[in-house]
Amino acid sequence: MLNQSSNISVIVGAQWGDEGKGKITDFFAGEADYVVRFHGGNNAGHTVIVNEKTYKLHLIPSGVVYGKPTSIIGNGVVIDPKALLDELDYIKEKGIKPKLMVSDRAHVIMPYHIAFDKALSSHQGQLAAGSTGRGIAPVYADKMFRNGIRIIDLLEPNVFEEKLKKGYSFTKNIIQKALNQDFNIAFDQILHDYLNYGKKLTPYIYDTSIELYNAHTTGKSILFEGAQGISLDVDHGVYPFTTSSNTASGHISTGTGVSFRNINRIIGVVKAYLSRVGESPLPSEIHGENADFLREKGGEYGTTTGRPRRVGWLDLVQVRQAVRVNGLTEIALTKLDVLNNFKQLKVCIAYDINGEKVKEMPASLTQYRQAKPIYKTLSGWEDLPEKIWEKDFESLPDTLKKYVAFIENEVGCSVKIVSVGPQRHETIIR
Repeated sequence: MLNQSSNISVIVGAQWGDEGKGKITDFFAGEADYVVRFHGGNNAGHTVIVNEKTYKLHLIPSGVVYGKPTSIIGNGVVIDPKALLDELDYIKEKGIKPKLMVSDRAHVIMPYHIAFDKALSSHQGQLAAGSTGRGIAPVYADKMFRNGIRIIDLLEPNVFEEKLKKGYSFTKNIIQKALNQDFNIAFDQILHDYLNYGKKLTPYIYDTSIELYNAHTTGKSILFEGAQGISLDVDHGVYPFTTSSNTASGHISTGTGVSFRNINRIIGVVKAYLSRVGESPLPSEIHGENADFLREKGGEYGTTTGRPRRVGWLDLVQVRQAVRVNGLTEIALTKLDVLNNFKQLKVCIAYDINGEKVKEMPASLTQYRQAKPIYKTLSGWEDLPEKIWEKDFESLPDTLKKYVAFIENEVGCSVKIVSVGPQRHETIIR
């Protein structure tokens, strides 16, 4: 149950993203009046499975599959309006009538941002993060340049054209003159298309900060849904192999306009092993038969890109940072069922960096590149009993309970939610 002493709860990723946040958000969303995205864009994806139906979502919060909650896309999210309209069509085709509000202050991804993204990745070479090519980094850069276009601008043709001239010219010059890349996007086509997108999105556009403030003051329950994970946070992650927004829980204040002081429950979602889409050093990455098994059984392919994910053993150095930076009150441990039938399980408890034992994530890229995992080996378990989710935590195999207890002791945070299958009901609450 959601915390009754506060009507605001947060769910964030405690690794590289793809931890199963969509399922955990969906599990609680039925109790919430609002489910809110506060950062990122359609470079993130959540897969939710309900009653054998699979929903792949990129911008709209996972709570949309319920009838009750209002889904909100906050001002900290960057929005490709065509992608949003396509996603609205997608969920309508699945029989869902979306209750959606989009912040009028959210920034808009333009076609030239997507072109710039691809050109930038080529320029960055070995320091490239493995971008999804959705234009995320350039639109956040334009936001900080104060050169961006916001959702509200799509409803004001004169202002939109004024801003578009500046943004279009600025990015075109960078691509052509600084990066020596081709640029063949027509200004008039963008102007026409985006004004049309604005008309179609008009019914969904609100000042969502006021909506959420009023909801909080009248006792409505609000659930914030993070995208990606702490190691992709642009400040606290493995920079520059990160996303372009802050994934940490504290960003909900700037990403939505809701005060952080009102939050009592912050759930960090941790996959029972590790996966990652994109480039960077990855100390506990594994290859070979075990890697292939984890990837296939866990369905480790990107929701947004379809790319096979890199996989490895659980890295508690990473999770330890997630607990501290996010202020986690509890952990939701997912995909434990994927580890069935491993006789032994390795867990990375620290890094060996030039002979020194390091238990916290280093800022130094040189050190992170040199990091070697220090493992603790634990006993595995066989297939979980049928419908184990209908029982309590104590009914789980002793070795699985010891695996959970080991994680808790190492990172200093309780595991309160245990996921033993992909569907909503395959969940045990302690």
